[in-house]
Amino acid sequence: MRYIDTLREGERINEIYLCKKKATALTKAGKPYDSLILQDKTGMLDAKIWEPGSVGIEEFDSLDYIAVVGDVTSFQGSLQMNVKRVRRVAEGEYEPKNYLPVSSRDIDEMYGELTALIQTVKQPYLKKLLCSFFVDDPLFVKRFKFHSAAKTVHHGFVGGLLEHTLSVALNCDYFAKAYPILNRDLLVTAAIFHDIGKLEELSVFPENDYTDAGQLLGHIVIGTEMLGERIRALNGFPVRLANELKHCILAHHGELEFGSPKKPALAEALALSFADNLDAKMETLAEIFDKVPENNLTWQGYNRLLESNIRRSGKDE
Repeated sequence: MRYIDTLREGERINEIYLCKKKATALTKAGKPYDSLILQDKTGMLDAKIWEPGSVGIEEFDSLDYIAVVGDVTSFQGSLQMNVKRVRRVAEGEYEPKNYLPVSSRDIDEMYGELTALIQTVKQPYLKKLLCSFFVDDPLFVKRFKFHSAAKTVHHGFVGGLLEHTLSVALNCDYFAKAYPILNRDLLVTAAIFHDIGKLEELSVFPENDYTDAGQLLGHIVIGTEMLGERIRALNGFPVRLANELKHCILAHHGELEFGSPKKPALAEALALSFADNLDAKMETLAEIFDKVPENNLTWQGYNRLLESNIRRSGKDE
């Protein structure tokens, strides 16, 4: 397969890509054309169909997998494809993993680490609650392993929700060892649950966009509701413990202006907010620096999440 990051100007390409987006527009002369965004796991490519009704241009829509024949050109310093022929392909003609960004880590291995961490939780109700989702609910497990953690900011790839959750939970496990005031079982449980609402906030790949519930409620409220529903199904779950756990979820963004309905009022909620923020920002940096050679100390520009201009640090020889 010719991945997008290997394409070069002047090449004629005959390949299958995911059509991430399709829109009809008009040239300056008023002639209609189709503007496409093609995607594979290595990136995206702008593409144009200048004669939509011509022979060889078949019907397709956004999020279809399409076979395209086209010429790679350059426009304003970026590569673009001039599509000559296109058809929608059938399931079985393509391998989905080639078209979606995927975690660099082994998903099953990460899930094994997460379930091993669950087994270390000693509080019986918290452990039972964790197992009801992550061990005893195969549909939830399947969705959780495949889902992303964000649309664009960080961990926006298949397995991203799992990778982020595991990192936050391991950070919290460390915090619990370093700071004895923390209730480890409550903190680790909250870390594992903190983003489960993203299963409903974001649609599945290849769309990976905000759902109606995501726009109206957000993952913090959705996740708290999911927990509350499952807690009510577990006879005898302590009310105080349920409220403390839900508070950690509600406060895990740390500040009201960052989307948390509550500011942290428990040590565990504060620790969780730090762990979540740490992993989100380090992954943001990792994704930026992944595209920058190690010896390149060029400033990368202002980053909204980090609120700073950033660059790599130098390495001593």
